[in-house]
Amino acid sequence: MSRLVYVLNGPNLNLLGKRQPHIYGHETLADVERDCQVLAAELGLQIRFHQSNRECEIIDWIHQARETAGGIVINPAAFTHTSVAILDALNTFDAPVIEVHISNVHKREEFRHRSFVSLRADGVIAGLGTQGYQLALRRLARLIDEKAA
Repeated sequence: MSRLVYVLNGPNLNLLGKRQPHIYGHETLADVERDCQVLAAELGLQIRFHQSNRECEIIDWIHQARETAGGIVINPAAFTHTSVAILDALNTFDAPVIEVHISNVHKREEFRHRSFVSLRADGVIAGLGTQGYQLALRRLARLIDEKAA
């Protein structure tokens, strides 16, 4: 099984560290990517790290992952609560998917409590800050190893 993992980030995450730091913290998306790259190397994974404010681009990356990846980590951001299209794309992906949210969406506005992506995700990590990405990579590495055994 492929040890390539796509790490996909949705809208406004390009502003991580600048936008609402009281909710999302002060780390930037570049910091998250750096930390993911370091951990991926330790775990024997390769990652493709992407961010887009456009739903269609995220869907295209999911379609690419179908052919090459052993797993997906996705923080769909606001698309979590609105995108049946991302759910449909994830439903075509046959490897594990871990959904990540930096904030605890269940302590926030009611509309954030519903996730279309969770209907497909093999696991959900919320409210653990940017450390959630690293936990997701660790879980995917284990799932990939178990599937290969």
